[in-house]
Formats: sequence, C-alpha cells, structure tokens
Amino acid sequence: MRPFMKLPFALALMMAATLGTAVAQTPAAKQAPQAKQAPAEIKPKPVTTVPTRPAVQTPVDTAKAMEQAERLAIQSDLAWVSLYNGVISGEASDRMVSAIKAFQKDHGAKETGVLNAQERGVLSAEAKKRQDNVGWKIVSDATSGARIGLPSKLVPLIVSDVNGTKWSSTTGTIQIEFLRRKEAGATTATVAAGEKKLNARKADYSVVKPDFFVLSGSQGLKKFYIRGQTRNDEVRVLTILYDQATEGTMIPVTVAMSSAYNPFPGNVAQAGPPPRKKVEYSTGIVASTDGAIVADRQATDGCMTIAVPGYGNATRIADDETRELALLRIYGATGLKPLAMSGNGATKPNLNLTGIADPQNQGGRNSVTVVAATATPAGADDTTLSPEPALGFSGAAALDADGKFAGAVRLKPAVVAGPAGTPLPSQALLVPADAVREFLKAKGVAVATGPSDAKASVLRLVCVRK
Repeated sequence: MRPFMKLPFALALMMAATLGTAVAQTPAAKQAPQAKQAPAEIKPKPVTTVPTRPAVQTPVDTAKAMEQAERLAIQSDLAWVSLYNGVISGEASDRMVSAIKAFQKDHGAKETGVLNAQERGVLSAEAKKRQDNVGWKIVSDATSGARIGLPSKLVPLIVSDVNGTKWSSTTGTIQIEFLRRKEAGATTATVAAGEKKLNARKADYSVVKPDFFVLSGSQGLKKFYIRGQTRNDEVRVLTILYDQATEGTMIPVTVAMSSAYNPFPGNVAQAGPPPRKKVEYSTGIVASTDGAIVADRQATDGCMTIAVPGYGNATRIADDETRELALLRIYGATGLKPLAMSGNGATKPNLNLTGIADPQNQGGRNSVTVVAATATPAGADDTTLSPEPALGFSGAAALDADGKFAGAVRLKPAVVAGPAGTPLPSQALLVPADAVREFLKAKGVAVATGPSDAKASVLRLVCVRK
C-alpha cells in the first residue's frame, strides 16, 4: 500500500498601514502656533485566512475506529479465504488493509481498503462456507483442557491417551497432533531445538520467544507447522503435518489453528468481563409441574425478559454463583413435564446431552436434540465435556447410558484473554447431579422421581438484554 503523504500548508499574514499627518496652515503674517494634534487611529486591514484542508482518514484509521471484536472477525474471515496470513489479533494494520484490497480486487470492487456492508456480508459467507467444508470446530483436550481449533471433516480418525491426542485423515495425508509431557528445566529454546531435530525436519521459519515458539518447514514430502509452549516444567506442543498437495486447503486452516490454539487456558489472565449478547439462547430443565426451571446462571443473567416459547415469560427467583445455576419460575404454566432427577452415585464417563441448540445452528428451528459427550474430571471440582455441544446447550440435561440424571451442562462464556486480546472459545462443563439436587432442595423444590422423557422436559430459554 502506498504510504499516505500529508501535504504541509503555510499560512502567511501580511498587514500594511499608511500613516499620514494633515497640517493646517494660516497665512504667514498671521501664523499661529501649531497645536498638538492627536495621532490618527491605526486600523489594521482585515486578514484573509486560508482554510486548512481536513486530514484524510486512512483505511487503517477506519479500522482503528472499529470494535476489536469486529477487527478480529474480519481478520479471521480474510484468513479463511487465503488473503490474510498474519496473527489474528484484532490489530489494525497495513497487512489487514492490503488483504481487504485484495478481496475487493478479486470481486471486481473498488480497492478502498474499507469493507462496505455488502462486501462484509460476502466475505463472511465465503469464510463460513470454507469453515463448514472442513468441519471447523473448537475442541478441548480431555486430559489437559488445552483448546484446539480442528478441521474435523479432514481428520476424522482420533487416537488419544494421557499424553495427548492425534487426529488424522483416512489416508494419512493430514495429521494433527497435540502432545504434553513433563520435562524438568524445559524452556521454549530447548524444546524448539529438539523439535527441529526430529524426523529430518528442515525449518525455513523459526520464532523462539520466552513464552512460545513457532517452527515451519518441510519434512520429507510434507509441510509442517509447530507451535509449542512451556510452563512449570510442562511442555505442550501442537504439530500440523500435511502433504504438499493439500497446501491450498491447509494454509488457511493452519492460520486459524495457530490463532485458536490455547495450551494453558486455565492460566491465561482475563483482560475483561465476558461479552454479553443482546439475545442469548439456552436450555432449561423442568424441575416441577408448577413451573420451576433449572437454568444456567450466566446465560440468564442481566435479562430484561426471559422468554420461554409456548409458555410466556419466566422470572429468575434464585441463583447459585458457586455452581452457576439459576432457578426460574413460569407462573401459571400447565402441562409441564419435570425430569426425574433423583438418584446417587458417581458420574459415568459416557453421557447423552439433551438440549436445544441456538436457532442459527438449526435453521431457525426449535428442535430438541441429543448429542453424545464424554465426561472427564478436570481438577478437584470441574468435569469437562467433550466434544463441546453447540451454542444453546448451556443448561441442557445430561443423562448416563442407563437414563439416569447425571447433571446439567454449563458452557463457560468466551473471554478476552492474553495481551493480544484473542477471544477464547467456550468450555463445556458438567454441573453434577448432586449439586443440582442440593440447589433445588435448598430452594424448596422437590425433585421428581420415576421414569421421564428428557426430550419432553427441556425448554428453550431466550434472554433479551438491553
């Protein structure tokens, strides 16, 4: 992009005054002494000013005026259409503007470097199509909690153990591996040096910082990209390996994976409160015939109204900040079918989650769906669920293979974390059945017993905020 040259302007002010003194004289014979005359008042001539031309706003200036979330979204979409290969950080830059101009050129539009509403819509649609083609999603590693962006359709084969997970295509042309290990005294420099030596790799790009490293190059007939990080003697490394024939597909995928990768999500400093949507969809579990509904606290927080399609509005009457549960009440509702929540025992690993996905994920419908998930203990108090269910499943009912109530789903909202301000994906957690029962008991709600149909006992909740 040509640099914008600001032309200098000089404003010269000129003023002139002619001073004249008129002397009145009498005839010489009768000449009287001259009286002192007051000096004439000097009036400056009007000054003509030259208007200064306003500074022209550059495309980078326009980008800076946007919300950071929008810049992040634009950079991500440009990366998906193979026009932006920088860090998706939300920084307004010449690289971002150049990518926008390239997109405009490809579509026969004027290369302004600023997307109009129509161009933004086209870019978003093209990026979404490419994401759908590869099955893009965010997953959490079951053993470490690391968050990884994954082209799930390209790598359907999965092998996992305590040391990490490997995803690969059916032919082995694409391989993605996340590994974790303990290594006393490990630094990014020592780990990067070790990765370079493996499998006769030839690195043509290398960045080693105190907190992370990046390597890329060739390994035989394949291309590789490696991103690693160390913390407290623990090493976590993401390796992407693909045949050169798949480079056109994998370059934008690799850029997106690099930006989405978060090896230590629990230790990243949060830079601000989670962003709140004006309209947020979630799932509620019917707890009693008289309208008691168990819901996710954060999904129903700050709502002007909580609409329950088919039943009117609900009122939030209690919450539990420790377990992030909320109790709603639909007054005057009839025909509600509570979910049987009685029972005891440890949580089994294989669960079925019954909920109602965000309407955007199901073509505007209000369908109840059931998805499988694996429950994995994560620390003393948390249990993670993988794969993560769709938006809208926060508050969904979790049942084990025997149909017993196992708890409620909680989707932790995305946060803006780290110095680069990169949004992190949500994380699916399980609020165990005992915690749900204790919450209801404390609020005077008796849990239902006997057989029940989970699909008939969940409702869509629509939170409308200011």
